[in-house]
Amino acid sequence: MPEPSIIPDVSVFSISQATRATFTELYFQYTCLVFIHVGSKRVLCPVNGEMIGKADEMMVFPPGAIVTLENRPVLDNGYRATGVCFSHPMVKAVFPIKKRVATPFGIQILQLCSDQVLKILDSVQNTLKDEELPESIRQHRLLEPLIWLKYHGVQLSPYEDENPLSKVRRLIETDLSHPWRSSEVAEYFSISESTMRRWLAKSGQGFARTLQNTRLEHSLSLLQSTDIPISDIALDCGFKTPSHFSDSFRKRFGIKPSEIRNVEN
Repeated sequence: MPEPSIIPDVSVFSISQATRATFTELYFQYTCLVFIHVGSKRVLCPVNGEMIGKADEMMVFPPGAIVTLENRPVLDNGYRATGVCFSHPMVKAVFPIKKRVATPFGIQILQLCSDQVLKILDSVQNTLKDEELPESIRQHRLLEPLIWLKYHGVQLSPYEDENPLSKVRRLIETDLSHPWRSSEVAEYFSISESTMRRWLAKSGQGFARTLQNTRLEHSLSLLQSTDIPISDIALDCGFKTPSHFSDSFRKRFGIKPSEIRNVEN
């Protein structure tokens, strides 16, 4: 049985999309900052309601958030953004756990001038690129964007590390092509299948749905951030054939995988 992978302290990825589309029930496992460069992002947040992020703004997604979002491309220029994810220990270092809050933190938007937003992103990217930095200095510099967010009133919590849904998804992501079964996952966590069903019921998702959503959402991320052929993404994410993947993707998101990258009539 593979061990859940440990994400880097901070990871950066580009997001591009050619066609307007709405994605329902997307799960954010880690704290994620989305820097919007072109187009806009409409988010339905369970806590804060409808929110619109525009170009040169930054949206903050807390760990464990499940949202419906719509990326809105600009004609002939698409939708482009950069995502930055922070591991739970990084967030905890700046936002220490004092007490559990009754209401979870929702999506937050920072409406700053473009220079301020770009400085945050440039700081992270330059730090990650500098291979000669001592590790202690690297860690300190990567914490600076979180300290900056706290200064501007953003609230975050790393609690979701112990969320059952987060644990199961993290295990599935160690090998998306593996034919995962509920009995196998239950055994990994040293619990019975019935206990695991009750465990996941707290998140509103059963095992089959959790497995399918994890695969489809990872495939969406690859479509938006890489040039990997769609047929390879399908197989790597656990779908038997590209057509099976395309059908499942369209059923979930209402759009064909190819339309993420290309505008189709």
